[in-house]
Amino acid sequence: MEKFMAWMEKYILPTATKIGSQKHLVALRDAFIGTIPVTMAGSFAVMINAIVRDLPGQFIDGYDVSQIPVLNELVGINGFVWNGTIAVAGMIFAYSLGYNLAKVYKVNELAGGLVSLAALIQGIAFSATGTVNVPEGELGDKALEALTNAGSVVTQITEKDPVTGAISTFDSIQNGAWGWLKLDHLNGNAFFTAMIVGFISVIIFAKLMNKNITIKLPDSVPPAVSKAFAAIIPATAALYVIAIFNFFFNKVTGMLFIDAVQTYIAKPLMGFTQGFGAVLVITLAVQVFWFFGIHGPNVLAPLLEGVYGQAQLINQSIFQNGYGGKEGTEAVLAAIKDGEAFNWVRGSFDAYIWYGGSGGTIVLILAILLFSKRSDYLTIAKLSVGPGLFNINEPVMFGLPIVLNPILFIPFLVAPMVSVTIGYFATLAGLVAPVSQAVTWVTPPLLLSFLATGADWRAPLVTLVAMVCAFFIWVPFVIAANKMAPPED
Repeated sequence: MEKFMAWMEKYILPTATKIGSQKHLVALRDAFIGTIPVTMAGSFAVMINAIVRDLPGQFIDGYDVSQIPVLNELVGINGFVWNGTIAVAGMIFAYSLGYNLAKVYKVNELAGGLVSLAALIQGIAFSATGTVNVPEGELGDKALEALTNAGSVVTQITEKDPVTGAISTFDSIQNGAWGWLKLDHLNGNAFFTAMIVGFISVIIFAKLMNKNITIKLPDSVPPAVSKAFAAIIPATAALYVIAIFNFFFNKVTGMLFIDAVQTYIAKPLMGFTQGFGAVLVITLAVQVFWFFGIHGPNVLAPLLEGVYGQAQLINQSIFQNGYGGKEGTEAVLAAIKDGEAFNWVRGSFDAYIWYGGSGGTIVLILAILLFSKRSDYLTIAKLSVGPGLFNINEPVMFGLPIVLNPILFIPFLVAPMVSVTIGYFATLAGLVAPVSQAVTWVTPPLLLSFLATGADWRAPLVTLVAMVCAFFIWVPFVIAANKMAPPED
């Protein structure tokens, strides 16, 4: 064990420290954190709709929220909240990324956020298409109606045949649908593209700013005006670089760059991370980092938030909007079957593995209270119960400590891997609904999994099974620690 820990401290710890402090990754991590206020507001709205619109239907036949005035209006209000948050999460993230990148480069943060946002918007679709399902015989009328609603101009033209004199009447359709922003280019699907064009555009902007390639105004001009004018040349250069790339990419491939990213990068990567092996490795990596006192979820934020977080936003969107004529959890399950939604997302880790914090330490606290005879362990455990119930485990991580504690190393790694196995295969087998809601991480464990799955009563049972298994993994090591003398001051 000592040799292994020495090897980890020599080779793993320095690398992890560098990763955790690398400025671009810090900016990316802070960008995800920066979106929390609005994404949690949208998640709250979706969750309320799940409770009042979808949950009662599981127990009451014929339940229809549209027939209940107050609740129906509440669903509509929550829809507006969703429109401004989850529905445009990619756009919000793009601004947050630009702001935080500019911050680490010590340039105008507001301009950096706007450059990143503009770089994303310029490459999305600006035209609308629509599909309607209509009874046979009504296709012509319904198609015209759909085209009109989409912005097309439909006019009726009458012509006379010059030879026969016959009069013909037909509809002339002029496509006027330009100017409709495609929502699938602004929601969670935009994350990968926002990262690519955001990093490129803002780095160009920041480099030019730092080289003072700017418009300089006299000192008498108000600072806000001077800052805005100073950003004009760098911002223009950065956006033209992205525009030229978008133009030639579209000319050569016939695709928008954002569609190519979604098709050839995002979907394969997200599909790969849905595998059990990938989920297990990420779980293990988080624990290893934490054991050495490094915040594992922060180090792995590009994967946890960028990949699994995007998957969660897609699940949320499908839950809210439906899929294939279905609503709520049924819509998510149908979309998973078609490869359009995901079994394992960011909130799945919180629901089934990180109860009490990384490592599932709430059960360690319980094991100590029941089986430990060490006064130092018992004191820390009692102090950690309150925070642990809200998934705050720093008191036990650094007070017990778990960090660099050889006797607790094995259960700290093994217990979460057993928990993730239970949660993963329970979700995969359909024993519990997939996570489709973002629930704030300080929500107590069993309630968190219940809410995160769209109020599936089976989810807390799965979490409880994982907790029981983890408890029995921790117990032998807690008992073994009784034979070790507390460290001397």
